[in-house]
Amino acid sequence: MFFHPMDFLILIAFGVSIWAQFKVRGNFSKWSDVPASSGLTGAEVARLILDRNGLYDVPVELVPGTLTDHYDPIARAVRLSEPVYYGRSIAAVSVAAHEVGHAVQHQQAYGALVLRHRMFPIVNLTSGMAPFLLLGGFLLQQFSLIGLGIILFSFAVAFQVITLPVEFNASSRAKDFMIAEGIIRNEEERGVNKVLNAAALTYVAAALISVLELIKYILIFVQGSNED
Repeated sequence: MFFHPMDFLILIAFGVSIWAQFKVRGNFSKWSDVPASSGLTGAEVARLILDRNGLYDVPVELVPGTLTDHYDPIARAVRLSEPVYYGRSIAAVSVAAHEVGHAVQHQQAYGALVLRHRMFPIVNLTSGMAPFLLLGGFLLQQFSLIGLGIILFSFAVAFQVITLPVEFNASSRAKDFMIAEGIIRNEEERGVNKVLNAAALTYVAAALISVLELIKYILIFVQGSNED
């Protein structure tokens, strides 16, 4: 069964996801042209906030690409793309502070982040197996395979959902850090919110797609089981 009424909602969610990606790039580009009043680079902001939180051993490293910024929990390093590392814009300091927010979450063992880290090895395995089980179940009309595929896929969905509070909390910390350290002024908060909220929307869209797909598979499974 390759078409389902839920596919219409999933298609809409995909549209939201694509729009969110354009929104991220558009806001990052726009606010990259607006200098931050502090005059600090993204790397300097990251180093400042890390040191204020006692994370002297967490390095701030340069990573290739654009919008490739991330916190590596294994290496315990904040990695910033060139436009953020060297940039002195609202966009640069916002993204840098956000990634440091994840480092502080790690330091403080923030619950959702800890759970996501523990789930990662499981999700890494199950997310690779689930599509094959679901596809095989649909082609062979074997609902036991579909059921197993649903169980494995649900781990990936849970991972996506758990990511939401992690990202929103990191953004909230970023804004608090920048205000407390005087990195941004009150009138600059609008730009910070635009940059961080657009990025958060991509995670919301991804989670929505996953949840809708899971509901679709569950409905197919229940309908097929009832027919048997």
